[in-house]
Amino acid sequence: MKNEPGSVTPDVAAHAKALTRVLGQSEHVKLLVEECADELSSVNLALKEEVAGQHQLSGIEEALEKTEAIEGKVLEAADKLSVVNQALEVEVEARHVLEERLAELTQEEEAARHAAFHDALTGLPNRALFDNRLAHALAQARRRGWSLAVMFMDLDDFKKINDVHGHDVGDAVLKTVAARLQESTRADDTVCRHGGDEFLYLLVASGEVGDVTHVAEKIARAIAAPCRLGIGEFRIRPSIGISIFPKDGATAFELIKRADAAMYEAKRNRSGHAFAR
Repeated sequence: MKNEPGSVTPDVAAHAKALTRVLGQSEHVKLLVEECADELSSVNLALKEEVAGQHQLSGIEEALEKTEAIEGKVLEAADKLSVVNQALEVEVEARHVLEERLAELTQEEEAARHAAFHDALTGLPNRALFDNRLAHALAQARRRGWSLAVMFMDLDDFKKINDVHGHDVGDAVLKTVAARLQESTRADDTVCRHGGDEFLYLLVASGEVGDVTHVAEKIARAIAAPCRLGIGEFRIRPSIGISIFPKDGATAFELIKRADAAMYEAKRNRSGHAFAR
């Protein structure tokens, strides 16, 4: 079950109050020590005057009595400081434990967030994250008059790999393809695993046919590079369908649907990629 950061708030408040209480005790001890220092200064002055012969011997005796009283206060202050230090050590250790727990909760939250928006096998963004970024890109494109492209990719003859060599090899191929897609993705673009051997690619702020064709061909070359797995070296090629906003659709659903249809045309023609019509 996912832990919520807010669940540790009472502990944080309790420790903050405890530290405030300890700091108040420390301030009290500080005032006590300062009082002792002032009184010792007064006694020292009196003793100096006695040594200079300005007072009778009784003055020295009185000073000594004050010194003994001050010594008791200093001892009391030392005892209280010891108690304060022990309390501070406990609070510091408790705060250290709390900080470690907060760090663990932060890591757990980050892991849960990553799992919610990324594909477990390939580590690529999943469809939920892709849809979110596509919606954001469409909003920007409408506002600024930009165009963008959506690519729908499918791996040719991938089913044969699973049927002949098994799903472990198929998974290894998908991981290899995902890594190559990540290496080929521009900083502002998004590639996701749609499901099975299908991938989606969002090309933002560009809808020129030449630019999109260049990116599609770059992706195709990267995926088609030789794969070296336990079964030997082989190549796998993608079929890519492309739709462009706003020409081919005004919504995410329309753009993905048109790109999907174009992908099947590219697969039928074995042309590598095809634009929506």
